[in-house]
Amino acid sequence: MSTHTLSLNETNTVVDRLVNFFVEHEDLRTKSWFLSNAPGPLFTILGVYLYFCLYAGPRYMRDRKPFELKNTLLVYNAVQVALSWVLFYEGYKGGWGGHYNFKCQPITYGTDAVSMRMARAVWLYYIAKITELLDTVFFVLRKKDRQISFLHLYHHTLMPVCAFIGVKYFAGGHGTLLGFINSFIHIIMYAYYLLSAMGPKVQKYLWWKKYITILQIVQFLIIFVHTLQVQFQPSCPYPKPIAALLTFNAGLFTYMFSSFYVKNYNKEQKRAALKKEQEAAAMLKQD
Repeated sequence: MSTHTLSLNETNTVVDRLVNFFVEHEDLRTKSWFLSNAPGPLFTILGVYLYFCLYAGPRYMRDRKPFELKNTLLVYNAVQVALSWVLFYEGYKGGWGGHYNFKCQPITYGTDAVSMRMARAVWLYYIAKITELLDTVFFVLRKKDRQISFLHLYHHTLMPVCAFIGVKYFAGGHGTLLGFINSFIHIIMYAYYLLSAMGPKVQKYLWWKKYITILQIVQFLIIFVHTLQVQFQPSCPYPKPIAALLTFNAGLFTYMFSSFYVKNYNKEQKRAALKKEQEAAAMLKQD
């Protein structure tokens, strides 16, 4: 009986510490900003997103021809390129271009111009992750079912949640390197999608898709090392539980994106090599 009571007490202590941790770290600067006060609206958006992409959308499209959405995709991807560029620029000016420390960057929660610039960049990054849910919606409407993998859905669902935690509690500091690097990669990624939406005349020049996946893998490896090092710095005031969460997430994404690369692009290389062998064999027969 006493062991059971002790277990309950320990559980309550862990919960209390967790609650106190988030209460103490709540960022009052961002509390009144759009979609930043409580997680309810975000989880509603994500619930509708998953319901549409997994059930309602495919059911609606089942007996319909895929939508082309060419003009919509051109505008959408152009906006995402511009938004990603703004985020990269703001991340650079807000900290990572000079005064942020790559080894350990604490969160100041300051209201000075530079601190607020980074806080606004974190919020805008959060909003960008919500707008990127449209990627999947367009896949559904265009019947690109092969593109809607577990990795795609997991990535698009988790990133807004992580960004919300950033806005709500840690709008600045060490963890913002993820958004800074990710925004740079998204400039390239959405530029690729923009060019792809222009049609077959442009698509034949887009041989570099797989290198975007490589950049994403490198991104997560950098974040893995960058956040892991915090655990070995006792004097670093950046919250170690958050650094550990970012490390775990970066490691998981490294594994998932690497598996995706091996599964998709290694098979393509093997198919291309086999095709060349068959063509060479056919030419020898003709001779």
